[in-house]
Amino acid sequence: MSTTTDAHGVPPAVSTVEDATPAPAPVRRAPALPVRTIALGTIGSLLILVSALGAGAILAQDPMLGRGPLSWIRYGHGRILATLVLYTGFALVVWAWVLLGRHVLAGRVGARPVLVAAVCWMIPMLLSPPVFSRDAYLYIAYGTLPLHGYDPYSVGPGILDVDPVVDNVDSFWQATPAPYGPLFILLAKGVISIAGTNMIAGVILMKLGLVVGVALMVIAMPGLVRHLGGKLPVALWLAVAGPMTVVHLVGGPHNDVLMVGLLAVGTVMVLDRRHVLGMVVVTLAVATKATAGVALPFLVWVWAGHLESTRWRNFARACAASVGIFIVTFAAATIVSGVNLGWISALDAPTAIVNWLSIPTGAGEILHGLVSVFIEAPKVWFVTVMRVAGGILLLWILVRQWWLARDGGPDAIRRAAIALFAFAILSPATLPWYLVWGLVLAAALRWERRQLAVLVTFAVFLVLTYSPAGDDLLYDWLFMALAAGISILAGLSLLRRDPLNLFPAREPFLSRESSVER
Repeated sequence: MSTTTDAHGVPPAVSTVEDATPAPAPVRRAPALPVRTIALGTIGSLLILVSALGAGAILAQDPMLGRGPLSWIRYGHGRILATLVLYTGFALVVWAWVLLGRHVLAGRVGARPVLVAAVCWMIPMLLSPPVFSRDAYLYIAYGTLPLHGYDPYSVGPGILDVDPVVDNVDSFWQATPAPYGPLFILLAKGVISIAGTNMIAGVILMKLGLVVGVALMVIAMPGLVRHLGGKLPVALWLAVAGPMTVVHLVGGPHNDVLMVGLLAVGTVMVLDRRHVLGMVVVTLAVATKATAGVALPFLVWVWAGHLESTRWRNFARACAASVGIFIVTFAAATIVSGVNLGWISALDAPTAIVNWLSIPTGAGEILHGLVSVFIEAPKVWFVTVMRVAGGILLLWILVRQWWLARDGGPDAIRRAAIALFAFAILSPATLPWYLVWGLVLAAALRWERRQLAVLVTFAVFLVLTYSPAGDDLLYDWLFMALAAGISILAGLSLLRRDPLNLFPAREPFLSRESSVER
């Protein structure tokens, strides 16, 4: 019998199991749809839904649980238990979001799984009582005022003789006219015309009306990413699937989500040279909430950059056209809504809020605390002075960023995002969800992993600055320290799988980027 030989006629060595080189282990790939991560966040969202019946911003007189067998969840130990469950649910949502972010940054999932996750996490939020805010009841009151013959820009909800509505508005806002634009008043009127005095139906319908803003963000994000150079899965993970959107804007809810959705769509239209339609949509964003107006001057530069003439002639043409479009569109929105321009005088209503999330307000409080060691003086003096200084600084930042944006293009949008961030933190009053004003545009930029970790930290912390029932916790320093620690841990978890080094023996396994869902 002949044997096989190598090229030199020498029989090859006999192969043994010991000599054989083991085949490389197949690399485990994460599925296109990270089911366990999505399920984790959905379980968390469902826990928030259930526990919010006792720990959320519940009705003063709840027709579902008021005197029924489950009413215990609203009082005493029952409410404490519900609060613990709600925070557990929130922790699961954050955990799932961070896990999803790691999948996104590793390139294991694309935009579609992020959207599936966001939808799964938002659906329970649409059905839950308001969480971390009572603004939904205020929105319902502002929609009720014009239906009862009152001007929402002249009087506050306290004038209403409609008990289910008035009873649920925070006493802080009872005498405050609406600081929102005519388009939002039209939406609120539509909700109340359907729901009447049924507060549960009113909250759900309000959420469904405002969640249109999330859909608009999703529609706009591919175009924003195309122009601003980011990555679509990262942008959607930041702006749509994050806890600021899922829990605050949708679970809250807050009308800022509709404003930023319209702003995002209008911005993409202007970048795509559909200038007139884009300016119409951005004007509708202003007609929802005036803050969107900060971006308008930057969009004028974008339009001017698309014209074929000298810089200042292009600017004059774009500016004139934009002003004309704004006046016509805003007038139409005002007439259709059946209101007037009285809301402009009510724009200073939020300045009555005093908290240290506003940098000038916080600086005034710190200065007052230092001076009070030596002499007694009213805190309002220090807060007012620092707010004026903050206003001057804000004006300088806005003008500088606008001037630097004069070449138009994507750079103008990046600077518009900076301006919106500055407006949020340097205004006399800052609320946690104000930070999404700039995030909706900034999410489409290119981000480094460490920068994203910082954003995760702030996103989690900002939600925790208010209680599930909508009470300000910013001056509960022990809780704020705990919230800061948890938020930092969440940010570090985006960078490391085991930031506390609890499982050192498993670290090599945990560090494998190819590993499937943990």
